[in-house]
Amino acid sequence: MIKNQWYAILESKEVKQKPLGVTRMNEKLVLWRDDAGQIQCIYDQCCHRGASLSLGCRVDHQIECPFHGFLYDGRGKVTLIPANGKAAIVEKRYKVHSYWVEEAYGFIWLWYGDPLDENKPMIPFFEELKEGYLYQTRSEVWDVHYTRAIENQLDVVHLPFVHKKTIGRGKKSLVHGPVVEWKDDLMTFYVHNVPDDGRTLAMKAGEITEYERFFHLQYLVPHLWQNCISDKVRIFIAFVPIDDSHTKLYLRFYQNFMTLPLLGPIITGLSNLFNLKILHEDRRVVLTQIPKKTELRMEELLIPGDLPIVEFRKKREKLKNQEE
Repeated sequence: MIKNQWYAILESKEVKQKPLGVTRMNEKLVLWRDDAGQIQCIYDQCCHRGASLSLGCRVDHQIECPFHGFLYDGRGKVTLIPANGKAAIVEKRYKVHSYWVEEAYGFIWLWYGDPLDENKPMIPFFEELKEGYLYQTRSEVWDVHYTRAIENQLDVVHLPFVHKKTIGRGKKSLVHGPVVEWKDDLMTFYVHNVPDDGRTLAMKAGEITEYERFFHLQYLVPHLWQNCISDKVRIFIAFVPIDDSHTKLYLRFYQNFMTLPLLGPIITGLSNLFNLKILHEDRRVVLTQIPKKTELRMEELLIPGDLPIVEFRKKREKLKNQEE
C-alpha cells in the first residue's frame, strides 16, 4: 500500500457505537463512535495481553478490553487499569497506536502514513460526485491484492471477451489508443474500440486527434475509479486494501436523472444490481490471475491497449520511491 494517502476503509453507516474490528492496510483496527458520534480508530490489540479490543464494549466514550477491563480512549491511551484501582495513575507506556480518521462522501477515511498536522491533505474524491447525485452501494471481498482489482477497471481490452453477453456486445475487439492524461493524481483515459474488419490497424495514442469526444473513465490515486457513462450517470468503485491478498470493493451507482423520493432509490438500487452482475463477470477471471499483486516490472508481456495499466503502475512506482 502507498503511504501518506487517504484511503476510504468503510462506509459511514457501518460504524456504530459498538466496537467494530476490521483489517485494513494489513493492520487490525477497531472503530467506534464516541458520545458525540465522532469516529475513533485504534489498533485492535490490547497492550497488556494481546486480546482483541473489538470484542470489548464501549464505556462512555472509550472502549473496554474484554480480557482485563483496560479502558482505551480515542488516542489509544489506557486511562484505567482496573486491577490497579481507579485512583492509580496510568503510565504513558500503556497505549496502542491510534489512527486519524474522518468522514466524507458517505465513507470513513483513514490517513495511512506519517502523522498529520493542521495542513493535512484534502480527502480525494471525484469533484462531480460530491453532491447532486443519488447513489446506492454494494460491497464484496475479492481474494486479490487491490492492484489487480484496480487494473481490471483500467483494462480497455477485455470487454468483448469477459462481457460477451452484456456490455461487451458488438465484438469491438480492435483498440485505438487508448489516450491517457494525468492531472495531478487524476488519470483520465479515453477509449475508442471498434469491430475488427480485418483491414484496419489499431492507432497508437499519439496518432489519435479529438480524443476528448470519446468515452472516458477515470482513476484517482490511491484507489478510486469511475466510469463516466454520462453527466447524469456514473459508476464508482473504491478498492479498499485489506491485506496483500484481499480487497473489499465498494460499488456505487450514481444518478441524478430520477430523484423522486420513492422512485429514485428504487431505480438506483436496480441499476446497481446490473453493475454487480458485470463486476462478477470480471471477478471470475481476475481471481485466477497470478500473481495476486502487480508491480511495474514483472513477467507480463503488455500491449499498447494496456496503456492505462502501465500508467497506473508507473504512478505507484513513483509514489513508492517518494517514500524512500
